[in-house]
Amino acid sequence: MARGIATRFLSGGHNVTLMDRKLDKAKASADQIVSSVKNGAKVQGVAIGAPIQDEIVILAIPYGATSEVIENLGAQLAGKTIIDITNPLNATYDGMAVEAGTSAAEEIARELPENAKVFKVFNTIFAQTLLSGQVDGKKLDVFIAGDDAEAKANITQLVNDGGLRAIDAGPLSRARQLEALGFLGITLQGTLGTSFKSAWKIVA
Repeated sequence: MARGIATRFLSGGHNVTLMDRKLDKAKASADQIVSSVKNGAKVQGVAIGAPIQDEIVILAIPYGATSEVIENLGAQLAGKTIIDITNPLNATYDGMAVEAGTSAAEEIARELPENAKVFKVFNTIFAQTLLSGQVDGKKLDVFIAGDDAEAKANITQLVNDGGLRAIDAGPLSRARQLEALGFLGITLQGTLGTSFKSAWKIVA
């Protein structure tokens, strides 16, 4: 997912930094997508713990790892726009790991500094489809749930610049429905035989 999202942002002319516990892995990931760079954009790989210069931080990690990463990054996340892409599935993948009436995104927001702006984005999209940005010749729909209007506008611009279609899904509490939609999409892959290459699309 990190490489897929980074590919879209780079293709839209935006700089990307990939962070990993291992510096060599971060640099290897950056090298894999450098061909997607357009309009002078730059991509680099750094180790977790390096100073975060970017305004937007994407948690492209499993839900179970979010608390550890947030703790490690600490005060660096203050004031940042944080994008949560997780689908909080339980250990048997037949339900959610969060209680009813909340969401992974809302739980993550509670762990972050108060002035961090948290959004749910990309959790209904599969990694393979992000590399091309489309399915069946149609742009991917990207649902965005969050409360800060200015930050939402910035995310919308990034998404649209990357050749995708941003859709405002409402406040952060809508992450509950988006996570349910993400869960349904995952469970349908075996039934439909689409090998995680399908996508949700709003048509009218």
